[in-house]
Amino acid sequence: MNVSTPTGVPDDEYWKRPDGPAEPLRPEPPQPARDPQPPYAGPPRSDPPPPTWRPPMVAQTPPPRALPPQDMDQLDEAEGSARTVTLGVGLVVGAIAVILMCLLCARFFL
Repeated sequence: MNVSTPTGVPDDEYWKRPDGPAEPLRPEPPQPARDPQPPYAGPPRSDPPPPTWRPPMVAQTPPPRALPPQDMDQLDEAEGSARTVTLGVGLVVGAIAVILMCLLCARFFL
């Protein structure tokens, strides 16, 4: 890759601006001609609604029903039995996993 100046001019002379007034990068856009019409005044006003007009009514919904009472003793008993089943299943799965690991390790070492 050649990074020297292509014209052979030394140092920074090649990159300096030319002498004289600078030209604008973009010419000024022409100013639009003024229209003889007045500016837009907005949409026309609408007629007011009749005095007897009313918005549609929304039917009122009835209040929500009361929930049945909860038996806390029965809920505690159900939670306890669910916890027992969960722990039992976890113990069985853990025991099976330990047995399988022992079998795999014994097969690897023997």
